[in-house]
Amino acid sequence: MTQTTPTKRERREQARLERERLLRQQARRRQLRTMTIVVVVFAVVLAGAALVLTHRTNASGDGPTLAGIQTGPAPWAPEYAHLTQRLAAMGLPMSASMSEVLHHHDLLQIYVHGHAVAVPSQIGINQAEGYLTSLHTHDASGIIHVESPTERSFTLGEFFDVWGVRLTDRCIGGYCNDGSATLKAFVNGAPFTGDPRTIPLAQHQDIVLAYGTPAELPNPIPSTSSGSLSTTCAPDC
Repeated sequence: MTQTTPTKRERREQARLERERLLRQQARRRQLRTMTIVVVVFAVVLAGAALVLTHRTNASGDGPTLAGIQTGPAPWAPEYAHLTQRLAAMGLPMSASMSEVLHHHDLLQIYVHGHAVAVPSQIGINQAEGYLTSLHTHDASGIIHVESPTERSFTLGEFFDVWGVRLTDRCIGGYCNDGSATLKAFVNGAPFTGDPRTIPLAQHQDIVLAYGTPAELPNPIPSTSSGSLSTTCAPDC
């Protein structure tokens, strides 16, 4: 079979078609790169927005950050269903007993609209699974037992996380700052103006959290704890 040599016109047409094919290929590659960049930028912006939203949510107290945190009205029972998860996230020990390298007690008193709210017994003690953690209660006196196998510091926020109740700079449980009703904190009778989560747990602190209007604050503000309050550590606590 005789092979026909393309004419000059045919060669020009083939060259034109090849150039168009290459241009289309380059355009598709540019489009793909642009789409990839857009997707990556969008993902980064979305992730940043999520971090900002998370920070705002956590800072404002509108959402819990640990599993099982209660955000409803009082009273609040100890939350056990997610206690193991919370303790693992917090880095707190879980043991059948706590060695007493560190051992002291604090008193926590809570008021909502002028009414006392009980701090229940067995916070941080999971009898079903046979363990307790460093921050716990044995009775409903409000005495927080602070025990640790190592020397370290603890805060009121950590106790609430063990309890499974929301505490932020503006919320306790389901009660958040709203008009004249606000969350106030006192330590040994003196106002605590910072975030109540940061209140350190130190020996014999009398900590008061009161949600409500100024007229609903306890009067006087409790300022000293009594060793006779608790049936499990009196008179030493």
